[in-house]
Amino acid sequence: MKSHVSDLLKLAEHIFKDASAKCTADPLEELDLKNLRSRVEHEGLSFLTITLPALGKDFERSLASGRIEPTYFRSFGKYAKAPAFLRGFFALVFDTSTGRILDEPEISAIEGIRQIAYTFKKLLVPCATRRVRKALEEFIRIEHSLEGPEQGSKDLEVFLRVSDHLWGSLLTNFAIEDLIPRHGPGATAERISGNQKYVMQRWHDRLEPWFPMLSFAFANEYASDTKEFERLSVIPECDEQPVRVITVPKTLKTPRIIAIEPVCMQYMQQAISRWLTRTIEQGPITRGHVNFHDQSVNRSLAMSASRERDFATLDLSSASDRVPYAIAIRMFDMHPDLQGCISATRSTRAKLPDGQVLTLKKFASMGSALCFPIEAMYFYTICIVALLEKYDLPVTFSNIRSVAKLVYVYGDDIIVPTDTAESVSYHLQKYSCKVNSDKSFWTGKFRESCGLDAYDGQEVTPTYVRHLRPSNRGEASSLASWVAAANHFYKRGYWSTASHMISVCESILGALPIIGPECAGLGKVSFQHCVSATRWNVDHQVHEVRTWCAVPIYRKDKLEGHGALLKFFLSSDNNCQKDEKHLERTARHGAVALKRRWVRPY
Repeated sequence: MKSHVSDLLKLAEHIFKDASAKCTADPLEELDLKNLRSRVEHEGLSFLTITLPALGKDFERSLASGRIEPTYFRSFGKYAKAPAFLRGFFALVFDTSTGRILDEPEISAIEGIRQIAYTFKKLLVPCATRRVRKALEEFIRIEHSLEGPEQGSKDLEVFLRVSDHLWGSLLTNFAIEDLIPRHGPGATAERISGNQKYVMQRWHDRLEPWFPMLSFAFANEYASDTKEFERLSVIPECDEQPVRVITVPKTLKTPRIIAIEPVCMQYMQQAISRWLTRTIEQGPITRGHVNFHDQSVNRSLAMSASRERDFATLDLSSASDRVPYAIAIRMFDMHPDLQGCISATRSTRAKLPDGQVLTLKKFASMGSALCFPIEAMYFYTICIVALLEKYDLPVTFSNIRSVAKLVYVYGDDIIVPTDTAESVSYHLQKYSCKVNSDKSFWTGKFRESCGLDAYDGQEVTPTYVRHLRPSNRGEASSLASWVAAANHFYKRGYWSTASHMISVCESILGALPIIGPECAGLGKVSFQHCVSATRWNVDHQVHEVRTWCAVPIYRKDKLEGHGALLKFFLSSDNNCQKDEKHLERTARHGAVALKRRWVRPY
């Protein structure tokens, strides 16, 4: 790991120098670089992945409040009111003697501080054992504390009335026979993967009243006379396999916790999720306001709000784990069939890595195909409740339609009018949610939503380096990630950084061609609008360039009988399988290799 830290430090130095070059004043380069090297030498990777991101968080709170508070930047020495580290940058944003923000802070300095702070925040390396343990303890604590408005309370009554108006008529066209299930590409609780998911081994008894196995687990009812049907076990509720809770890298400070669903549950969750997201995205009230596939709405609003300050951006902590099932399921009271289907596909227990099994109060953890749409509906409903109360409006369809135009939800990224932000935050917390104060903004000119960060109408989103320095051609994901990051740095004017990252990759892969932004292969983008030497493909009548491409790694995975027939019908609904041998092999999820190919350069 020591060599990796040295590699990342070298990259951090290039980033620092590029950020300095973009500023109008001398940011005390040598002093800061000396400080950077010393801190990394003594603190190691944690300085780059935990301490610097904490500086970035305090910096954003300072932008929001308009001043540097005395409690900020505790991990750094002070120079007047500002941190001594990067004080040349801070002097372009704040009056360091008073700590107050300048009337016209320099955007390049804001961008530079955030880039230096956040470059390695999302590095995909495992957390320390104690941090994983702490995250799992928090997962359990949230589960035990999950409550929400009591049955019969006024808060629940208002939530249900608003919910009935929002979702009552919108979901009227639900029909079980219209649902088309599918398997996801990821892991399952039984550790069944690839084509073998189509050979259903277990079917939960709770599913049968809503999703008869002969209609959904097999391609047709004649399967009842086959060996595949004989091997299928119907599992009573008491014997259902719990979701398998695991941790995956998110940041070095804390891992992400996900719950892996059993095959049959994920299979039917996907069917409901597809119908639900499509219906909501097309709804007369929710269209453009509750999104599941298009982040551009929230991103453009965050950009304009950073200038106009008319909207606030809210972010929730552990969002999916704080949606109570007992309340969320009531959003479907007017549609008992849909309500029954959703309940039947919800796993009720979770098995932790230590073997402990929890009975779940939450609707679902991240990992359920229904987690994302249900949480979005839940948050959207709460926001409408909050705005009605804020503007002292009675619960009517007309009033709901009016205030709904002011709310935008993409998962746990929420945008509401600035003057309602505190009220919305209060209501979210009243309904068991927790607003992340470090990532929610309604004062100042900084906003962030759906991966876009903006200050005063200009983007200041950092480029993240997610992989350690690649060392050989076998590290295909790392190489592709470094090339992509290098090109992103190049387009933002971090040319020394881009050159360094590309040189690392070329030392492994050889010279990379100059390509256009839409090229499917690895290469270098350029503002010169020229590409490397190409050949003319006579068959397709296009120019092509030869370069490295990331391709799937396949494993043998033969599928026959009714499983193959089921996959054929489901694949036809999904615009066909691109792989002609999909019944003989499957791609290993998340695994790629690099191969030279002729591809279009643009």
